[in-house]
Amino acid sequence: MSIAEDLIKKIANDLGIDFEEITKESLKAFLQEKRRKIKIDILGILDRYKVSSSRELEEKIFKGEISEHPAWEDLILLENLEETLKIIEEDIRSIS
Repeated sequence: MSIAEDLIKKIANDLGIDFEEITKESLKAFLQEKRRKIKIDILGILDRYKVSSSRELEEKIFKGEISEHPAWEDLILLENLEETLKIIEEDIRSIS
């Protein structure tokens, strides 16, 4: 048994909560906070370029409406954040 697992069991016992329930709720809270931070990062990029989606950002780059640098790097980051967000949302659904 790991130190973290021992600590979770102690806290669960102290609070009178089932170990499985506290673990599940802890994971859910952790993922929800990660989701919140990713959404803030996504909104920051979208706001920077005054677009509503990664697709719109890509279109504006192709049309030359937005300078390629650093927009391409931001587009890649945005797409990665969106993919990570999807995975986190799937994980939250599977926990719920």
